[in-house]
Amino acid sequence: MTLALIILFCLLGSVVAVGLAGLTLLLKERGMKRLTVHAVNYATGTLLGAALLGLIPHAPRSMSGGSVLAAVLAGIVLFFILEKMMIWRHCHRGACELHSSAGTLILLGDSIHNFVDGVAIAAAFSSSVPLGIAASVAVCAHEVPQEVGDFAILLEGGYSRARAFAYNAISSTCAVLGAILTCFFLVSLQSAVPYLMSFSAASFLCIALADLVPVRRAEANLRGFGYQVGCLFLGVGTIAALHMQPRW
Repeated sequence: MTLALIILFCLLGSVVAVGLAGLTLLLKERGMKRLTVHAVNYATGTLLGAALLGLIPHAPRSMSGGSVLAAVLAGIVLFFILEKMMIWRHCHRGACELHSSAGTLILLGDSIHNFVDGVAIAAAFSSSVPLGIAASVAVCAHEVPQEVGDFAILLEGGYSRARAFAYNAISSTCAVLGAILTCFFLVSLQSAVPYLMSFSAASFLCIALADLVPVRRAEANLRGFGYQVGCLFLGVGTIAALHMQPRW
């Protein structure tokens, strides 16, 4: 039953993220930009909420709180190294100097990132269903603006809309692969769950604080700031509400 839920939410997250990102291509440039801005702010809140309200508090099972934080720190260092290798960081805007090279690098980064997302979802579901759903919401929320940015870059790189959509859809299936492999190994390695949850929290924190927050710093006017804060709190509130539900 748990495996079925994990695969279902991985697929739902992938379909929703890629589908919504694809639909934004039908919008005019101004509308797409406005939607992406709000989606990024909401995604920041869901990622921070999932990491700090869900994954890290639920990680201590067979390890101390200090060990959990050490694992989170190790995960942050790992993702920092991957970012420097240019296979982790993601663009959330149409023009990105980091990914100005061929679309192959973007697709490689997406595949690795989606694989880790699948691991995060599986590890969260192994703790509880509400935590798994919260992680899935956070993954889906940050995938939408990421996919929008990646679509724009692939199109600028000469990819047709159909080809860009197909490649992003294929890349998103890596989340299912990561989830299935995690479930397979967790059958005999339950002690690894707290570490996986800690590493998942590290990936969420890195995305939120290193990728999403800097993108929004350019918003200087008071009205824009208000929208930022509102969407961010909405994202955090979504995750908090999921954790207020009874244990399943």
